[in-house]
Amino acid sequence: MIVTEYELLVCLADELNMRKSAEKLFLSQPALSQRLQTIESRWNTKIFIRTQKGLLLTPEGEAIIAHAGSVIEREREIQEQLESLNGVVRGTLRIACASVAAQTWLPKVLKLFTATYPNVKISVITGWSSDVSGQLAAGNVHIGIVRGNTNWKSVKKLLFTDKLVLVDTEITSLEEVVRTERPFIQFRSDSNYHQVIQDYWQRNFGKTPRQAMLMDQMETSRQMALNGIGFAILPEATIQGMEQSINKIELKEKDGTVLSRESHLLTYEQSLELPQVAAFLEITKKFLNE
Repeated sequence: MIVTEYELLVCLADELNMRKSAEKLFLSQPALSQRLQTIESRWNTKIFIRTQKGLLLTPEGEAIIAHAGSVIEREREIQEQLESLNGVVRGTLRIACASVAAQTWLPKVLKLFTATYPNVKISVITGWSSDVSGQLAAGNVHIGIVRGNTNWKSVKKLLFTDKLVLVDTEITSLEEVVRTERPFIQFRSDSNYHQVIQDYWQRNFGKTPRQAMLMDQMETSRQMALNGIGFAILPEATIQGMEQSINKIELKEKDGTVLSRESHLLTYEQSLELPQVAAFLEITKKFLNE
């Protein structure tokens, strides 16, 4: 991999750490340090100040990093324009995806996509839906895949609907949840997910579930529930194949409907002009509502 000076500087500014930057750029720390010294000598100014805790950007460095970022972005835009002119499906497809969809839905889609279009490079960022929307709005990615409701004004495509289920090794019905002393094992997520759960409990039980444990990730909450520590509310897709070892209870409304969350693909109209983006949307048609 050839790392340009601009890419090197932007990486250092993002990480503010020599070791992490070296790992990300596949360089040794001495090689990275030497290249930074050469760049600073060429600009005839200090771009970073080295401290025991990491790197600090100088005022001059901030200006240089802003310039580097704009050059990288402009080069990327030109490359994408050239690719769209000749219609060749290649280049880089940049995706930001909500963690649940990245674990359960996206891998099989990318497997087919990369097999069909081997000349396309894939870049994937995962996180909460709010992070995904931010990446898309900032222009850092072509496609965002989010969970829950979103007020996106451009291209929005429903991918699948996933039931939310209560899982526990002991509880077998929703009626037991109201009386149980077993802890509710919640996990950190975007505010929309928590609001969905709270609204459901208020509508059906007149109160919110007692939060006894708060995990940092959904997977931690899932493992706690699978090992009998308490009950959790999870997307059904995350426990497929485990029905023999845990009770799965649908969260039904009073009208008989089941609580669920939708996942959507978001993008901009202009992004559809890129062959790799248009090709990805075509591939997703084979995996709708899976």
